[in-house]
Amino acid sequence: MRRLPPLRALEAFIRVVRLGSARSAATELGLSPSALSRRISNLESFTGRKLFSRSGQTMKLTDEGRTFYDAVAPHLESLAAAVESQSENLQLQRLRLGVMPLFGTQRLFPRLNELRAVHPRLHLDIDTSPHLVDRVGDTLDAAIALAVRPDPVLYSVQLDQNMVHAITSKELADKLGENPDIEALRQQTFLLHTDMPNSFDAWKAALGFESLQPAAVDHFDSGQLILEAAAQGMGIAMMHDDHLARNKDPRLAKLFDVEVKSPYSYWFMCRPADLEARPVKIFHDWIVSAGL
Repeated sequence: MRRLPPLRALEAFIRVVRLGSARSAATELGLSPSALSRRISNLESFTGRKLFSRSGQTMKLTDEGRTFYDAVAPHLESLAAAVESQSENLQLQRLRLGVMPLFGTQRLFPRLNELRAVHPRLHLDIDTSPHLVDRVGDTLDAAIALAVRPDPVLYSVQLDQNMVHAITSKELADKLGENPDIEALRQQTFLLHTDMPNSFDAWKAALGFESLQPAAVDHFDSGQLILEAAAQGMGIAMMHDDHLARNKDPRLAKLFDVEVKSPYSYWFMCRPADLEARPVKIFHDWIVSAGL
């Protein structure tokens, strides 16, 4: 059998890379900085590679270190998953996940059986309450939310990039025509999501309608309710093209065949330290690879 590397040293190495800080890694592992440094040195001695350059207490990943990480990290995850699948004594793993309702309905829930098939011990507590980002690291382990740019203190992964469209009922679209002028739009009610306040301004600017002041602007905290209100002819909704495509509601239609880049994207977010927690890491890796 081949000689195995020191697993504790591997764990220390992986955490330093993922957290981006030797001090944070030492804190997470309950080690002193000197003890962490010794583990890294042991791994460097075993591999014969200089994994980090050191300046005082700062450790910077070298090119050799990056190559080593890229080669080793996936296999460590595979090993953890294999042990998990064969262990009867492991308890259920639980993730407290904040999700915006429309993302959950359209994109997450239709694919969750795939996650369960691979990780049957992982269970999710789903929270769709407001202010998801503010509660990450407190009542939530992670969240999927709309944002222009996430808080830099959080670890984040952008899940998509969408276009903003004006969406309404087919009846109202037929009445207004494919490209209504600004005077016709001034007589309409516009429907905006409270988490996407800048989408209307972005759309107006792209179409040259900066001076547009509609008859009314109604706000919703639910994307599904906005789409239903639009389908009922209650106004013109500013929503992502992905929302419309996935909703597959024959009552809805788009105004203007113009692509306007949305200021907002869906992001997966968690605290950097929490990415090392097994439930968070499993879900993160799955949602990134699944391309939801």
